[in-house]
Amino acid sequence: MILVTGATGQFGTSAIDFLLKKGISANTIVALVREEEKAAALKNKGVKVRMGDYDDYASLVDAFTGVEKVLFISGSDIANRLSQHQNTINAAKEAGVQHLIYTSFQRNNETETSPLWLVAQSHIQTEKWLKESGMKYTLLRNNLYMDFLPAFIGENVLETGGIYLPAGQGKVSAVLRSEMAEAAANILTTNGHEGKEYNFSNTEAVSYPEMAQWISEVSGKQINYTSPTAEDYAKTLQNFGVPAEIIGLFSSFAVAQAEGELASVSTDVENLLGRKPTSVKDFLSTMYAIKEK
Repeated sequence: MILVTGATGQFGTSAIDFLLKKGISANTIVALVREEEKAAALKNKGVKVRMGDYDDYASLVDAFTGVEKVLFISGSDIANRLSQHQNTINAAKEAGVQHLIYTSFQRNNETETSPLWLVAQSHIQTEKWLKESGMKYTLLRNNLYMDFLPAFIGENVLETGGIYLPAGQGKVSAVLRSEMAEAAANILTTNGHEGKEYNFSNTEAVSYPEMAQWISEVSGKQINYTSPTAEDYAKTLQNFGVPAEIIGLFSSFAVAQAEGELASVSTDVENLLGRKPTSVKDFLSTMYAIKEK
């Protein structure tokens, strides 16, 4: 059996849908969920649903029992993620899971000087635990979800006429979340991935000046890009009432892009999909193209 953690989240749901499309029998797929009421759609597809919580070790052991492969989607509770991930790995080992596929994080700087250290440190430690666990493992080092780019660009970019982000001339090699999930499903259903580390980055990295140009071309509106200091960016968002937690997260990712942390390119997703992943240019063209009335 194949178990998918975080099964009601967007990545988990997409991965299960791709497993079903590949002909994997629904009764051999297990969805790990915390809230049963959110799993109605999965149950309707015939997928087995088991209750489990990253904070509840016993529930994880029960859920993992009889499972061969686990798609371990990293937790979103950054403050408690380390202990949750340790629980998950230890429970999987105790339950006899043979192969664990983990959604990790693309990075270049693995020191505390990284602007993304708060996010990266738990992934780095989780990878270490996996390698020491004795279980078969596969690491998926996810770059930025392309789906998040409009938030960095600005939701009202066509009205404001500008992208305001402290990303400098840095580039990002973003990939659609659904294509990452599809690649993960391909790994779950084929052989030869044990001990592999895949970079889930696109085949090209692009900058925000390039994005501004592409949006200008497809929207018919002039879009300019301004890269303020991180301090000025934070003050501007504060003035608009954006919560400090959100400001910190966006600032960290923007500065990381400026420093080239997310600029690595790779053909791993392309090879796993058997086609080129959606490009940022095509994604933005779809998002911002002039709609015919």
